[in-house]
Parts: sequence; structure tokens; C-alpha cells
Amino acid sequence: MILLIAGLLGIVTGWLDLNELNQASQVISDIFIRLLKLISLPIIFFALVSTLSGMGEASDVKRLGGQVLKYTVITTLLAASVALALYLFIAPAGSINTLTTTTELSEPSANKEPSASYWSYLIGVIPSSIIEPFYTHNVMGVLFLALLLSAAIITLENKQKSVLHSFFDSMFAAIMKMTGLILKLMPLAVWAFVNLFIHDLQNQKILQDLALYLLCVLLANIIQAGLILPIFLKFKGLSPWQTIKAMWPALTVAFFAKSSAAALPYAVESAEKSLGIQSKVARFSLPLCITVNMNACASFILITVLFVSQSNGVTFSPLELFSWILIASIAAIGNAGVPMGCYMLSSAFLAAMGVPLQLLVIILPFYALIDMFESAINVWSDSCVTAMVNADLQADMILEGSNSDSQSKKIIQVDHH
Repeated sequence: MILLIAGLLGIVTGWLDLNELNQASQVISDIFIRLLKLISLPIIFFALVSTLSGMGEASDVKRLGGQVLKYTVITTLLAASVALALYLFIAPAGSINTLTTTTELSEPSANKEPSASYWSYLIGVIPSSIIEPFYTHNVMGVLFLALLLSAAIITLENKQKSVLHSFFDSMFAAIMKMTGLILKLMPLAVWAFVNLFIHDLQNQKILQDLALYLLCVLLANIIQAGLILPIFLKFKGLSPWQTIKAMWPALTVAFFAKSSAAALPYAVESAEKSLGIQSKVARFSLPLCITVNMNACASFILITVLFVSQSNGVTFSPLELFSWILIASIAAIGNAGVPMGCYMLSSAFLAAMGVPLQLLVIILPFYALIDMFESAINVWSDSCVTAMVNADLQADMILEGSNSDSQSKKIIQVDHH
């Protein structure tokens, strides 16, 4: 409500076009952007490392943990792929050509040439030092470093792993405290950005593009929830209708609470009592999924980053467009259920890329509704993954029982002879 009031006030003051207010808006927007850039790369790095370094426990439960993570990765990658396909088809950023010019995902350098080959681009992902991606704002380098460090931590002894995971988890909590303080300035920032936006608005094209962007985000989520995930369930011999009917209380809580974590108790209860999921599966899979399985978040990050970037004149090569499927999926998996996590990660990417954030703040008032749908769809995805893991486990048990019976018959026959 406060953000809506701030936005409406920005529309009024922007329409009045008072010089003093315009100058104040410029100063406030500059300060807010600097603060977002300050926390952008640390958010990405610590979110990923704190989440992934704690997944060693899941690997101990070999069959169950492996199945959960397998379906999480597959569904998240598919969600990002659907989002990219829709984005290219709907083209919410207008007629900007997305397939001609390459933009770097870091600050420009005198040594970089616009016509750098794809191989040079891929080599540039690997930093030459640990601190280099942070001071050069190389987002891909930060992602690579976070993944490499997380993989190394998982392989350590339990005592060392626990200490490091605790350290990075605490660092992430500290960064999120900083983020919380910065977000207290959000109503003022919304007013400033909307005021400047109305002041600079020359035509209605951006409003049309914004409507297409929102359509793109909603369609990506609807296709993932209503088509992709039900196909997975059907493939496993499960009824999508019965699954959604059983999990409806948890989906309702997630929608209105705008939180996957808030819906967890209802999700576990519904999975066990209404869906017939084994307790050991429901109580392991659902908490893990709520941490790492963020289908809707992957869609939002990909569409939002591309839309805001291209609306500001940034263009991407085909390789970079498809690389965002992987980037958005990794970011979503590392989101770890942060409040407004998808939005904050999108702003972190854009700030690290040096893209102006005015349009992202214009999107913010609409994010409250988007967040409701995303939370419900994330819990729906969690439910589908859990149901599929349970089906796989039951199939394995039947197969093992069948093999055991065969072995017993062979033994009986041998004894008989």
C-alpha cells in the first residue's frame, strides 16, 4: 500500500514537473542505485554459496536426495527455457534487435573488442583471481567462483564443511540485513523513479511494453504450472488433477502469504494425508524443494533482466541469450527463499551489469501480485517433484521386491536339487 501511494504521488509530482522535485528525485535515485550496486554481487555470491554448500546432507541420502535435485534442476531449466521462448516471441522490449550486437556482462574495458569471439567470451567467464570478478563487476565470474567454491566445500570433512557453511550462511544473513535497511528507502525510491519516469515520458510505448512484459511473466508461469509440470506427472502415471486437489490448501496459503516457507506445514500434511506420499519422502523432499526448487523465480529473473536491459538499449548475442537460461536457473536455485528474492536477484544482476534501474522500480508495484502467483507456483512445483520422487521410490521398491522374489525362487530350486 505504501509503495502504491508513493507511485501515485510520483505520477502527480511528475505531471506537475517542478524543477526542485525533479532535482531531488535525481539525487534520491542516484543514491538508491549506488546502494543496490553496493550489495548486488555480494547477494549473488553469498546466496549461492550459503545454499549450495549446505546441500551435502542431501547427498548423504543418495537415492532420495539425488532424485529431488535431479527433478529440481530439470524443471527449473525448463521454466527458464519456456520464459526465454516466450520473451523472444512476445518481444516486450519492442523492436530492439536482440541477435546482432554482443554486450559484456561486466564493466567495459579498453582491452575488450566488440567483435570478440564466443570463445573469448567463455574464457572471460573464468576470473584470473578471486577478487577480480567483484571489482570488474563480472557477474558470470562471480557465478563461476560461487559454484566452484560450493563444490569444494561439499567435498570437505563434515567438521570443516559445517564451519564454512555456517560462515557463509551468516555472511548472507548480514548482507540481507543490509538489504533490509536499504529496502526501507524503497517508498522514497519509488516516488523518485516514478517522478522522473513521468517527467521523461514522451509517448505511450513504454506503457505498452510494460503490459507485454507482465503478460510474458504471467504466461511463462501459467505454461510451467499448467502444462510442463502436469506432463511430468502424467509421464510418471500420476493424476495432475488429483495432485493439485490434494495440495490445494498449501497452494492457497502460499498464494495469500506470498511465501513458500509459510506453506510448508500445510504442504507436508497435504502430501502425507491427501496425496498418500510416504512421510520420509514428504518430510525430506518438501523442505529441500522450498530451498532450491524455484521454477517461477527462474522465469521472472530471465524475463525481467532481459526486458530491463533491452529497454535501456542493451542487446545480446544468441549465445548470451541462451546462457541466461543457465544463469537464471542457478540464481533461482541459490535464492534460498529470500523475501522478494527474485526481485532482489534481478536488481543485483542489472546493477552489476551497469544497467539503469529506473524501469525495474516501475515494475515493483506490480511485483506484489506477481509474487503471489510465483509463491503458489513454486509450491506446486515442489509438490510435483515430491510426488515424482515418491513414485520413483515406490517403483524401485517394487523392482527390488521382484528381484528378491526371483532370487528366493532360485535358492529354493537349488536347495530342492
